[in-house]
Amino acid sequence: MKKFPIMRIVLLLLIPIIAFFIVQNPFTTKYVKKLRSDVIDVSASKDSLYSEIEKKASEYEIPPQDAKIDKVWKKIPGYNGIAVNINASFENMRDDGVFVEEELVFEQIKPKVHLKDLPASPIFKGHPEKPMIAITFNVAWGNEYLSSILATLKKHSVYATFFIEGRWAKENPNFVRMIYEGGHEIGNHSYSHPDMKQLSAEKIKKQLHDTNEIIKATIGKTPTLFAPPSGSYNDQVVKIAHDMNMETIMWSIDTIDWKDPPPQTLIQRVTKQLHNGAIILAHPTESTSKALDTLLTKIKDEGYRLGTISNLLDEKRIMN
Repeated sequence: MKKFPIMRIVLLLLIPIIAFFIVQNPFTTKYVKKLRSDVIDVSASKDSLYSEIEKKASEYEIPPQDAKIDKVWKKIPGYNGIAVNINASFENMRDDGVFVEEELVFEQIKPKVHLKDLPASPIFKGHPEKPMIAITFNVAWGNEYLSSILATLKKHSVYATFFIEGRWAKENPNFVRMIYEGGHEIGNHSYSHPDMKQLSAEKIKKQLHDTNEIIKATIGKTPTLFAPPSGSYNDQVVKIAHDMNMETIMWSIDTIDWKDPPPQTLIQRVTKQLHNGAIILAHPTESTSKALDTLLTKIKDEGYRLGTISNLLDEKRIMN
């Protein structure tokens, strides 16, 4: 026999009675209606916010730009576009339920054409909308100034690209390792600094190959960038470098430091030509060693970021 049957019967009778009074109670009814109204209002508010973000998203979109070959500047890298991530932006704003521009979340959109998709062509600068500048050092001599230059770059947390002659690298492996271990990028600057456009195809290949082998043996990495000595090249030189998986790098600003100008002259020469995507050509000279600290400060003060050639050619957009 089940226990407490009378108590169960009483409870079953009381439940509908209690429910009836709760529903009929005007204060309870008012509260329930208010609660339902609040839920509907919040839901409507969130739907409205999501729609507002969707509607305004197009105002902030910037389309990506494909890499291309320019008639004047030759090969130009692409540049990522930006688009609003609507769902992430909504999550940022949903608690307050109002649109706040500062809480928009952006994502970068890659271009369809990349540098690797283009045929062989030299590179003189980065994308004209990228507020970054790369400093390159062509090294075949100047040991006495390298330590000072490296110390100044370290002081400013700046990484540069050093194009190294193979013959010099063979004679100065410790310097090569010091440059690389400092976080800098190392490129190929031929083996013996010849006029590359005067060489046969086989000699061009040997200049590039021998230098790559020495650099790889020294730092364990094969260069992907090549800077022709004295900027002398022709289509054959660029094509052979391209076939060896190297981009040919030139410059858009020349320090002319090999003429040993006074440091202030060098600084003025460079700063008056600064532009987005600039590649600055320098060497380990006394002039550059003395001017570098001030030059880096001025470049940063102008709002530019400094990086390696690979950083400069990267499609990633610099976001403020």
